[in-house]
Amino acid sequence: MSKQPVTTDIRGKLILLGTGTSVGVPAIGCGCDTCQSDNPRNKRTRSSAIFGLPEGNLLVDTSPDLHQQLIREKIGIVHSVIYTHEHSDHIMGFDDLRLFQFYLGHPVPVYCNETVEQRLRMAFDYAFSDREVTHAGAAPSVDLRRVSTEPIDILGATVIPIPLKHGPYFDVLGFRIGNVAYCTDVSHIPESSFELLEGVEVLVLDALRKDPHPTHFSIDQAIEVAARIGAKKTWFTHCACKVNYEVVNPTLPDGIEIGYDGLQIDLS
Repeated sequence: MSKQPVTTDIRGKLILLGTGTSVGVPAIGCGCDTCQSDNPRNKRTRSSAIFGLPEGNLLVDTSPDLHQQLIREKIGIVHSVIYTHEHSDHIMGFDDLRLFQFYLGHPVPVYCNETVEQRLRMAFDYAFSDREVTHAGAAPSVDLRRVSTEPIDILGATVIPIPLKHGPYFDVLGFRIGNVAYCTDVSHIPESSFELLEGVEVLVLDALRKDPHPTHFSIDQAIEVAARIGAKKTWFTHCACKVNYEVVNPTLPDGIEIGYDGLQIDLS
């Protein structure tokens, strides 16, 4: 590394950096019991996660709250990034990758599909410009690498992409590493993807709210999916403010809980 970062060793862990919906919780201007709650598990930044792998930290998505999330968890370096999909609550923290080029001594490897790459190039055109830069660190320095549905080796681990549907128009990737799977922003799991989830022991799964939604699993739908997959432990994520941790968590079946920002999960 060209510059030594101050950071926490998270190898062997999956940390949920953010477990909230696209507007975050508390939501701006909302007076509901969840948004007004003092319980830290009712305070959810936008969805993101990070895997501590044998050769470094793999960040899943760059949420708009990324700076806050990494500072909170004392994670000073990201070695690679992988994206689930192109929505703004999952990419708009991209500029916060600027520092890592100095720590790594090279551009940050960023794994994504073509749709995500196109959105990044539009939203952050200055990072991909041919214009001569004024100084190092003026923009994120990244090495874009294409992800398909095939397993890929990243930082000493095999990452299995899991194709998911996010409403009728959007394709999303979940990711499985060992016996842990992370599946956010999903309203339908194809049969072929259920096969990829066989034997998962820990599942992180989208569960937006109690009421049905066109692009996310509801709590009840997520419970049904979790039962079918049969993981020993399921954590719900991407939860809206209609999910009050103190009210909803006690009603869930054994082995299922509401996830929360900062939750650490052992990789197996």
